[in-house]
Amino acid sequence: MIKIIRYFLEALFVYFFFILSKLFGLKISRILFSFIFKKIGPFIKSNKVIDDNLSKFNKNLSIKTKKKIKDNMWSNYGMTFIEYIFLKKFREKNFHIDIDGENILEEIFNKKKPVIFISGHFANFELMSMEITKKKINLATIYRPLNNFFLNPFMEYLRKRYICKNQIKKGRAGVKEAIKFINKGYSIALMLDQRVSEGEKIKFFNTKALTTTLPAQLAFKHHLNIVPIFIERSRNDFFKMKIYKPISPFNFDNKIQLSEKLNEIIENMIIKNPNQWIWTHNRWK
Repeated sequence: MIKIIRYFLEALFVYFFFILSKLFGLKISRILFSFIFKKIGPFIKSNKVIDDNLSKFNKNLSIKTKKKIKDNMWSNYGMTFIEYIFLKKFREKNFHIDIDGENILEEIFNKKKPVIFISGHFANFELMSMEITKKKINLATIYRPLNNFFLNPFMEYLRKRYICKNQIKKGRAGVKEAIKFINKGYSIALMLDQRVSEGEKIKFFNTKALTTTLPAQLAFKHHLNIVPIFIERSRNDFFKMKIYKPISPFNFDNKIQLSEKLNEIIENMIIKNPNQWIWTHNRWK
């Protein structure tokens, strides 16, 4: 009962903030919620988890550098949060993003052969799937539903309407659904950087972490290339998205070797911009 009340109150706050942001507009809302999240974020999520994660990332980080990374992460978190209510604007326009490797997306579209897109929770991570579908690539996205059942239906609505209409819930049933989409010629997109309850212990910043091998399994079974994507916020209102060259699974001996390579790619993305990765996930639990 306490959890239900907490979820209800959280949802009220979120919906209130979304209404408020519509009144203020995107530009002011970004500034406002960047500030708010920097102030309240440390009280919502455990600083210990973030500090432990940063120590695994680089044990030599100074207190000052850690604080800068955390402040920037919360700032980006706040802007990403409020951008959900403006997804329609991003869907209809291209003023907000520059894509490096657009030719790779064009080639995927022209070949009509599915691929596995992988990435992590960087900048506004939702925009990656959106930009793929704007290039007319058939896509299904694997996602983790929010725990808050008062908020999740609205977030699913926003994702299906403006990001990617084919949303697959994580889990065993989701894997079967993903295979059905692949058989129909759809590419699959998923995040590789979250902790999973099932998976293989694979090195991530020199510490073993449970890692999903699903991209590798799908790639080997269905003869699909894997295409990493990285996104970063270069200004409050502008993003840069990089499409990496496709990776063939058959350059690797097995799913573990390929999964190690994918973890390494995510590591390099985090190294490139540690300020915009979500450090609140207990990745190494």
